[in-house]
Amino acid sequence: MAKEIKLSQESLDKYKEELEYLKTTRADEVAEQLKEARSFGDLSENAEYDEAKNEQGKLYSRIAELEEIIKHAVVVTGDTYAADEVSPGCRFTVEDMEFGDREEYRFVGSQEVDPMNGLISDESPFGKAMLGKKVGETVQVEAPAGVVRYKIIDLQK
Repeated sequence: MAKEIKLSQESLDKYKEELEYLKTTRADEVAEQLKEARSFGDLSENAEYDEAKNEQGKLYSRIAELEEIIKHAVVVTGDTYAADEVSPGCRFTVEDMEFGDREEYRFVGSQEVDPMNGLISDESPFGKAMLGKKVGETVQVEAPAGVVRYKIIDLQK
């Protein structure tokens, strides 16, 4: 069985929209590029034709990737968690107990993760540790440098 891909509803909608665009508008553009490149003659030394074929390969690859994502997508919601608990789809702020730094995070699906921009999922050690916790709780997270302690400061659903 293929692994389920966790996404927010917003991201799933974006992927579906991109897939529709690629299958219609972009596919027509690439077909036109190929047609035009073929008209230049000898295909063995035709750089425009090679470029159009490469573009077609990228297009088909991205379409297949999006179809796979959509096929295995599971929309993450916080329905199984209380309103005051960190859950998929919420935003929360934590404070590093050692240094006092505050960071805001948003709980997203696994395909949307971008820790450098505060987007985390339950597949990371940090996300797993935060899941189900409440404002005011102190959470310990295993990190390569050792255990890091965070206090949950704010939570928005």
